[in-house]
Amino acid sequence: MTTLHAEAVTAGYGARTVLRACTLSVGRAEVVAIVGPNGAGKSTLLRCLAGLVRPSFGSVRLDGADIAALARRDLARRIAVVPQIFDTLFPFTVREVVGLGRTARLGTFGGASREDAAAVERAIADLDLVDLASRRIDRLSGGERQRAVLAMALAQESDVLLLDEPTVHLDPAHQVAMLRLIRELACARGLAVVAVLHDLNLAASMATRLAVLADGRMICDAAPETVINAELIRDVFGPGLAVGRHDGRPVVLPVL
Repeated sequence: MTTLHAEAVTAGYGARTVLRACTLSVGRAEVVAIVGPNGAGKSTLLRCLAGLVRPSFGSVRLDGADIAALARRDLARRIAVVPQIFDTLFPFTVREVVGLGRTARLGTFGGASREDAAAVERAIADLDLVDLASRRIDRLSGGERQRAVLAMALAQESDVLLLDEPTVHLDPAHQVAMLRLIRELACARGLAVVAVLHDLNLAASMATRLAVLADGRMICDAAPETVINAELIRDVFGPGLAVGRHDGRPVVLPVL
């Protein structure tokens, strides 16, 4: 059973500490949304979970093994990352970009197998990219490009999926569709998913748990119904927001 666990992680950049003793776990078929104000350390925590930033204190473990001790190729087979921004210097097609997700699984001589090709086509279909598969990535809209990058991560067929603002270039309808797909894939494939999100309502509707960061510290890690309350929202995000209910669920509303 897959478990990614950050224990008392303190991390930063140079002399600047961004995270302070943060603990977070995610397991198979779970979707955890990291939320918090700007500068809270959300993306840094995600990079620690991915092994891209090494903690100065604490550790990140995948099924009990410290990820700092794992080879990058082995880690790439287990953990897929969808960044906010994906740039390529070459005019790859969507199919070629999605195929990059198989890099860590290629054989000694780098040749793609039928299994690799099937994984790529499956990811393209899952993200509704069949009609765009032959298009160049640099000729897509921001939202289409974001779907292609998520397809690349799915083609990796990892156990853990880490997403940094996966809805950033999408309109509201596609935001909902994207997060619904991520939740369905987590259940169907047994993925352990962690996503950084700014929209509290989208996060609450998609995630099994909300992990709230503020000033580099973990303030709360619980079910959305527990996290979305007037006192916590005011203390973490400041005034100007109210908590109401819609269809029995708490929602955050602006107060103008």
